[in-house]
Amino acid sequence: MAILQYSQVGITALAGCVPKQVIDNYHYTQYFPEEDVRKVVDKIGIYERRFADAATCSSDLCQAAAERLIEDNGISRDEIDLLVFVSQTPDYRMPATSILLQSRLGLPSGTIAFDISLGCSGFIYGLSVMYAFMERCGLRKALLLDGETRSKVYSPKDRHSAFIFGDGGIAALIERNEKFGTSWFSMNSDGSRGDLIMIPGGGYRHPSSEATLREKVVDEYGNIRSDEQGYMKGSDVFNFVISEIPKDIKRLFAASGERIEDMDWYVFHQANNFINSYIARKLKLDTSRIPSTIHKYGNTSSVSIPLTIADCLRDRMQGEKRLMLSAFGVGMTWATAIVPFVDCCISEIVEI
Repeated sequence: MAILQYSQVGITALAGCVPKQVIDNYHYTQYFPEEDVRKVVDKIGIYERRFADAATCSSDLCQAAAERLIEDNGISRDEIDLLVFVSQTPDYRMPATSILLQSRLGLPSGTIAFDISLGCSGFIYGLSVMYAFMERCGLRKALLLDGETRSKVYSPKDRHSAFIFGDGGIAALIERNEKFGTSWFSMNSDGSRGDLIMIPGGGYRHPSSEATLREKVVDEYGNIRSDEQGYMKGSDVFNFVISEIPKDIKRLFAASGERIEDMDWYVFHQANNFINSYIARKLKLDTSRIPSTIHKYGNTSSVSIPLTIADCLRDRMQGEKRLMLSAFGVGMTWATAIVPFVDCCISEIVEI
């Protein structure tokens, strides 16, 4: 268990971006009977999602969010010393997408830039890495860009995942300031569960080939996907979540000395309504302080926590607020954070 503590670093501005294309989940795919689709959609609570078009990548969503953030806050690009891009749907295998974004955003060549390849816990992991850089290295300003186009990696013919994932991107400005006080992070990993959410083909273990690209029936229910499309073992993921996440949250609050009831907001990864409702009941949380966007954006992987903050809390973050963040997913990895926000400037969500 890794418990990390940072002081006097925080998010001063946040902007989000989603594709213009709205997907009505009830009418998303013609591959399943209408009655079956309705049951699945009502169970997971995802009624709409946003899908990027073929020409739009995660980096484009992040760039649009970053440009809005820079414009709304009058930021000098020359002051940005660090750029981190979190995604598992990058532009290319190489080079790193962060390097391309450094150029596209007009940032100086002295900017530190690198990618973090993590799924649903990636925003919290990325925050922790950047807080460490800012606290220890004396940097001025940093941009955390987090984007996913998960719609491009799941099969519309596999009911286990067809109705869940959506696309989005965010930009967060991170700065040093004594007003932020102390942040706490718990990060965890268990690679023995790596097969619970996976794209098995197309990497270097199983390179792309005619076989990995070919669609095939994968179970007795007639679900279809290729080895280069993602799958998720839903029941196993649920069992993992109910076993590990409440324990991790309790451990972090015990280690930090904070009280869970003192948090202004509890922001969870938007996996599905059932999972988040279970965690809230288990921890006896005030549900009025749990914002949710899963009904309108679906599961946007690592983007879901900051996108939910940008969408639901834009006009509710004046003054000092303490947020608990909790995410879990691909790897398996999971993370919890207690993060102070002070007068965070949140831009209106951009659509492209």
